[in-house]
Amino acid sequence: MRVAVIGRLRWIHRQREAFSHQARESEREMVSGESHYYLGRRYRLALVVSEGRSKVALLGRNVLELEARPDLSAMQRERVLLGWYRERLREFAGPLIESWQAALGVSVEGWGIRKMKTRWGSCNTDARRIWLNLELMKKPPECIEYLVVHELVHLLIRHHDERFQALMDRHLPRWRAIRTTLNAEPLTSESWNSGGCNE
Repeated sequence: MRVAVIGRLRWIHRQREAFSHQARESEREMVSGESHYYLGRRYRLALVVSEGRSKVALLGRNVLELEARPDLSAMQRERVLLGWYRERLREFAGPLIESWQAALGVSVEGWGIRKMKTRWGSCNTDARRIWLNLELMKKPPECIEYLVVHELVHLLIRHHDERFQALMDRHLPRWRAIRTTLNAEPLTSESWNSGGCNE
């Protein structure tokens, strides 16, 4: 295992460097007029103060409404929005995972969503479990599909070698262009540690 990690150190350092230079959103204050992203589209936040239950809704093609109690802090309002993103990603990625498992002839024991600082996704091949970065819900739909395919292909081929790339080429011929799009998209304003990979 140690030899495998040492052999990939140069690749790991390159990926960390790329991630650290990726564009960042400005810090979120969770106030009306602020820009937020959903499935690759920019929405203007409309904060509605309400004594009821906090909730998020899309209004038309460019407004993201966040209804929240007046006593909620910016961090608490952000948690409401992140919870909404998590629900949407679960709804969006679930059918993709089902469909691509069948297409690739693989099966996962489970999958989950995490806020990850250095990766868009990960695959534990021993546990047959994949993780998707919560930030993906802000990216264009094809980026989410690319990540799903990428992580599922890891169940067949562990490393990013020629066989891995050939399988990606066969099943998702535009994967390199989609990866470029994903890596050009701005990341959250959170202070991300240097480190990571492009997938």
